[in-house]
Amino acid sequence: MNRRIPEFFFLSLMLSFFSSILYGQNKLIGKVSDAANGAMLRGASIYIPDLKTGAASDANGNYVINNIPSGTYVVEVTIIGYARQLETIFIRGTVEKNYLLKLSSTALNDVIVTGVSSATDKQKIPISITVVTNQYLQENTSTNVIDAISKVPGVSAMTDGQSISKPVIRGLGYNRVLTVNDGVQQIDQVWFDEFGIEADPDAVSSYEILKGPASLSYGSDAIAGVINLIPEQPLPEGQTKGDVLFNYQTNNGLINTMGHIAGTKNGIAWSVRMDNTVAHAYQNPFDGYALNSQFSNFNIDGTLGIHRKWGYTQLHAGYFDMATGIVDGTRDSATGIMMRQVSYPDLNGGEPTYEIPTHQEQTSYTPFVINQRIRHTKLVWDNSFAVGNGRIKAIFSYQKNQRQESNDPTIPNTPNIYYSSNGTTYDVRYIAPQINGFNISGGVNGVYQSSQSLGTLLLIPNYNFFQAGAFAIASKKIGDLNLSGGIRYDTRTFHGLDHWVDSTTQAPVDPNAPNAFHEFVGFSSTFNGMSFSFGGTYDFTKNIYAKLNIARGWRAPNVAECAANGVHDGTVVYEIGDPSIKPETSLEEDFTFGINSKDIGFEINLFNNNINRFIYAQGLQSVSGGDSINNSLNAAGLGAAPVYKYTQTKASLYGGEVVLNIHPENLSWVELNTTLSMVYGSLKGVPDSVKYLPFVPPTRITADLKFPVKRIGNTVSNVYMKFGLLNCFEQKNIYRQYAIYNGLSTALTPYEYAASTSATKGYVLFNAGVGGDIISRGHRYCSIYITCTNLFNTGYMDYMSRFKYDPVNYTTGRVGVFNMGRNISFKVLIPIDFKN
Repeated sequence: MNRRIPEFFFLSLMLSFFSSILYGQNKLIGKVSDAANGAMLRGASIYIPDLKTGAASDANGNYVINNIPSGTYVVEVTIIGYARQLETIFIRGTVEKNYLLKLSSTALNDVIVTGVSSATDKQKIPISITVVTNQYLQENTSTNVIDAISKVPGVSAMTDGQSISKPVIRGLGYNRVLTVNDGVQQIDQVWFDEFGIEADPDAVSSYEILKGPASLSYGSDAIAGVINLIPEQPLPEGQTKGDVLFNYQTNNGLINTMGHIAGTKNGIAWSVRMDNTVAHAYQNPFDGYALNSQFSNFNIDGTLGIHRKWGYTQLHAGYFDMATGIVDGTRDSATGIMMRQVSYPDLNGGEPTYEIPTHQEQTSYTPFVINQRIRHTKLVWDNSFAVGNGRIKAIFSYQKNQRQESNDPTIPNTPNIYYSSNGTTYDVRYIAPQINGFNISGGVNGVYQSSQSLGTLLLIPNYNFFQAGAFAIASKKIGDLNLSGGIRYDTRTFHGLDHWVDSTTQAPVDPNAPNAFHEFVGFSSTFNGMSFSFGGTYDFTKNIYAKLNIARGWRAPNVAECAANGVHDGTVVYEIGDPSIKPETSLEEDFTFGINSKDIGFEINLFNNNINRFIYAQGLQSVSGGDSINNSLNAAGLGAAPVYKYTQTKASLYGGEVVLNIHPENLSWVELNTTLSMVYGSLKGVPDSVKYLPFVPPTRITADLKFPVKRIGNTVSNVYMKFGLLNCFEQKNIYRQYAIYNGLSTALTPYEYAASTSATKGYVLFNAGVGGDIISRGHRYCSIYITCTNLFNTGYMDYMSRFKYDPVNYTTGRVGVFNMGRNISFKVLIPIDFKN
């Protein structure tokens, strides 16, 4: 490689940087007022997402945003109780824009930053995206960062209790859904069944969920979509604010406390947040306490940035630390109470055994064996530099992920499973000024990860991979038609390292040592993929629109699919990877029709997704026709496991989502929000036992009736009361081989095996909520949110729960561990405004 290339690039960047400083002062000024009566609005937010800067209107409705680089930007104007306004503005010199806002409790437009090079009006892009607002997050309750969005149309979560949720978009999860947090791809171990997302809900201001292939912008692992966890916006110039959050939940004793402070002065923006969450085992009417579902997590993060007329640069640092128990569902045969695994030196020679827990242990906030500790450390450097009327956006990150699992009560403080990885991401792109009506951008991005297995239970080898992708994206408006599309090419090099272990202890050894076992054979693989996306939106009227898009995605195999060779502790099977396996490719068509008016919001999304070389684990047959069994690790207590090997075939998924929001302008005290989600997924050319994809969610309907009131007297504002319904249908399309994949058999676990081959029953849950702001003389003292989920304490088993095949309760005949019962959440948010 020519070493002058990076030197030339660096020199060009520095020249652009310094030349942009010479540009004259640009600013945006104006007034914000009520469209009905002309009253000036105080506290309205005028924000430019691409520059992470904005202002708040003063008592006279005036605002000013200084230090704006020349260019074209989307400006977002919002204030509680009024409809959001979006406008695309070219800024050079002093630009004056006045805004008239209309009363509305529902946002009619959303600004999107996911999967696009610049902030864009959601209605103007052809891809399917759902925005989850901060208001929605506050008015609802959850126990983790993915649980918070698990009822969003087209989204669900594969769960291991209340602390671990893996996102699923339109029936696809694991490495097919990419998580973006603080503007960068999350680098962790998403291939493992019992590993969730290492992010704290309190640090997320809103979500953007891209449904469908997003490989054009993000490369591999976004073949099904993207979950973008969006942090708070920097405060307007001259403001210093903070908030304190307290949340208590009755079912699991969850206690969540958070403190946050932020400010902006002379173009320097900063923020600091610290929060902690603890919860004991959750309860339901069939199981009592789901022993060892307790968890705790601690999070601290901070941001420091500088905003000038050349753009901005900011540094973000975060640390997330979670400890969680893993439910195994073992019960006392006489009482059905879940038992705790223990080991006493003076009992049975110290061998593991089970005992009935005390009530104090059932409500303990400290996890027992089996447990996990997960730590994620992250540094993000985010930059935007003006280059003429265009700009260069560059964002880099370093991430360290540590996952430990202790599952042996004889050595409870020693992790049997320990994955430690270091990763970096980079994304450099140029957003050109508009040329003959075209908006054009291009760049490169990618990821590097190096991972080590430091425990005694080995499923995957030590490995490293590097991925690089180059892309170009363009859009153009032609009358009422908005066209956009792009193309991308990626390459990923993957190296699995050679590894020998002692067959009796699995400790690393020299190849010539006694009992040496060649656990992993070193290999190198290179994966290449091309992605594209093309589509358009058409506005029939100001409020009626349609979208059509076709996109090709790709996904490189993950480490387990390439190189697994061992017992998968979370599923009790012996997995074998294949280093010659090929990348997946997909072709998806999406169609959307929508209405967005002052009285009604309606949108229907339909999709058809065909995946070539879909990767899945297939059970191997022995020469006698039964399940192939691996006994090579019997001496270590890890053998006698059914053997599964990763293979490939074609897969097909189709379905859609419907959203209906009724919010009559003349009946501002009532809103009805309903959704429908449907997806069907199957494999081609395979036996019936694996015909249907595992963890494809059943059809789901939600409905919420909300009664908002702007003010009650002089002390309460933004009051609401709501009642909701969640109806999950029966899932009849069962991945029947999943029974064996969880160690079930007709001989040893007949009840569990029978349940695994039967349809998972549907259920209906009801919920309710109430909340509002406590005010005095225009000052908000606090916001209160009270929510009750599972109002009638219904016992139910969600199809997406990995607990559904846990051991039978012989006192009732019910199989598995059921989901959470009635839960009442009390949440208080106290704002703090430091007057300058």
